[in-house]
This record gives sequence, structure tokens and C-alpha cells, in this order.
Amino acid sequence: MKTIKTQVGIVGAGPSGLLLAQMLHLAGIESVILESRSRAYIENRQRAGVLEHGVVQTLRDCGVGHRLAREGMVHEGIDIRFGEKRHRLDVKALSGGQCVTVYPQHEIVKDLVEARLRTGHPILFGAKATSLLALDQPRPRVRYEHEGEACELECDFLAGCDGFHGISRAAVPAGQLEIYGRDYPFAWLGILAEAPPASHEVIYAHHERGFALQSMRSPSVSRLYLQCAIDEDVDQWSDDRIWSELHARFATDDGFLLNEGRIVQKSLTPMRSFVTAPMRHGRLMLAGDAAHIVPPTGAKGLNSAVGDVRIMAAGLDAYYRRGQSDLLDRYSDIALHRVWKTQRFAASLCTLLHRFHDEPRFQLQMQLAELRQIVEDARAAELFARNYTGLPFDV
Repeated sequence: MKTIKTQVGIVGAGPSGLLLAQMLHLAGIESVILESRSRAYIENRQRAGVLEHGVVQTLRDCGVGHRLAREGMVHEGIDIRFGEKRHRLDVKALSGGQCVTVYPQHEIVKDLVEARLRTGHPILFGAKATSLLALDQPRPRVRYEHEGEACELECDFLAGCDGFHGISRAAVPAGQLEIYGRDYPFAWLGILAEAPPASHEVIYAHHERGFALQSMRSPSVSRLYLQCAIDEDVDQWSDDRIWSELHARFATDDGFLLNEGRIVQKSLTPMRSFVTAPMRHGRLMLAGDAAHIVPPTGAKGLNSAVGDVRIMAAGLDAYYRRGQSDLLDRYSDIALHRVWKTQRFAASLCTLLHRFHDEPRFQLQMQLAELRQIVEDARAAELFARNYTGLPFDV
């Protein structure tokens, strides 16, 4: 069996695994990335990308922010709609100067893959991890298949960055993890349309027919979502039906209209809140979707993963540079402290903006009262803006 040895083994070449590898490289720490998919697959896997202020700065500090600076769309505010009224929150002013930037996740992956390849350090595409071994020993191992050959990666530490359905979390022995979660009784019908966004900022629409969201991928491509049933048949949604429903939910008393265009993609996204604790078992540390998932209403998934990676990278740097393990030992506690704050914001925004059709009319009035407080009360607006643009990183 072919064996590779390194300091840190990384399972998964999503944004968290790739960013961790880049941060470790800058700190002089060796790593090997195992990715079960091809390079083309991960670079073209469409995902949203609303980046917090601190995430943008992290990418710049890691030397992968050049294209982001050129092509990212900076948003200084958001549009919240209810009762057919527009309400703009100036999140930059409310948060003390912080903005968010729209830059698709797959573009971040492209930038990070290119940076990784420039380092000359290993990133093995088509390397399917089959088992994680000796997690509680000084040299854990990953067995994987690559190019038809059975191989093994031996390392000091393992980073499980392989997503919700990956092998890393499943490798933790039964009974060692606490799972917290909620599945919401609705989903999102998402579309990608060749149409310029009707607003240069994200629109959140609360409507009696259900939630709607307008975002964008570029100045000429809109990303739009409709709240729908969790068992919705996407094939039953014709283009005309989609545009009709979007127009209804975004309508305002001043005659706002969306820009229509050719719909090039339709998909169904379930809503879920999920947290696993602890985020470390022995020499294995979990990050990103392997450890937690937020409903996408607040666009916090990628941002939360970057928080994990920053803590993990700082802990590994202290371990290798100074022989100090305290930060690594506290990795899970520090990461979960921020994860739960992020989870609270994303889950509360999800509950605030979506219609729960099995609940009484009282709930609707409570939602409207909270929305009014956010747009009318400066203190409530400031708290919202600081959460939306990103809480400070713990490390």
C-alpha cells in the first residue's frame, strides 16, 4: 500500500479545506488535501457567496483576494420588504463601516485551487477516503483510493472538511458526539436567470404567499429564491409560473418590477439547522458543513466555515511554531462559541421571514412586529447589521 506522510491531512477540497491548506502553507506547515471529486467538478459546483467583511479580509490576507477585489460586488445595504413597502438598511453605517461582498463560492474555490497548485504541495483529486484510523493516536491515518490504487495518508492531525455527507464526522465513534438540529417545514425553489438584478443590493421579501429573495451572481445574472413545499416538484414550475410568483412576492406600492430573463437553472434547497459537538475527537478536527449547517437565509454557511478554519490554523501554528497545544485543545469550545451565535442569527432570520402555514395568524403579526422594530428602532437595526456583516472572529 502506498503511504504518504505529512503534518496535516485535509479531507475535502471545499472552501474550508482549501483555505486551511493556504493558511498552513503561509505558516510553513505541510499538508496534503484529499478530494474525492475532480477539479472541474468542485470549480463548477454552483453555490451562493455573500461574504462577511472579515471573510473578505481573511482571503486578502491569505493572498487570494485579487480577483475578488476586481469582480466582487460590494453591498453597503440590504432591502427588506413587507406589507408591499421597501425598507433599506444601511448596514455599513449601522455596523461601523462593515460591508458584505457578493462573490460566488465556486469562484473562491477556483482562486484557492490555483493558489494551492502554485505552492507545489499535494492536492489529490479523485482521491476517495474510505476510512479514518487511529484518531486517538499520535499519528492518525486516512485510507483512500486514488487512480485505482489503495493508499494511506499518515499525519499528525486530520482536518475533516468534507461536508455534511462526508466520511469525517461518521468516523467518530458512536456516542462521542451530541447532535442538535431542526428541519424546517419548507424549502427554497432557486433559479439562476440571465437577467440583470433589479436591485444592486440583496432583497429579502416577507409576503403572505411565502418568502422570496433576490441576490445576484454578476451584474447580468440574477439568483432568486421562492419559499415552497419541501416535496415540491421542480418540473411543475414553468418559467411563466416562476416569474408570476416572483413578481407577486416582490411587489411594492411604488410599482417595483423584476427584470425577467432566460432561466438557466432550477433547484430545490431544503432548510436545516444542524450542529455537532464537540468539533474535535482525538487528532481529528471538524470544520464547516462537516460540523454545522445553517439555513441559507442569512448566507452564513461559508462565513461560519472560515471562522472554524481561522481557529484551527492558529492552533496548528502555535503547536508547530511554539510547541503550545492549548489553542488546539480548546478548538471545539472556541469554534462552537461563534457557531452558536451564527446559528442563532440564521435560524431567527429564517423563522422571521418565512410563512409557517400550520401556525395561527398570531405568528404572522409577531413577524411583522419584529420586522417593524428592525427598520424603525436604531438599536435593533444596529444589532441586525452587525450580525449580517459578520461578528468578530474569536481568533
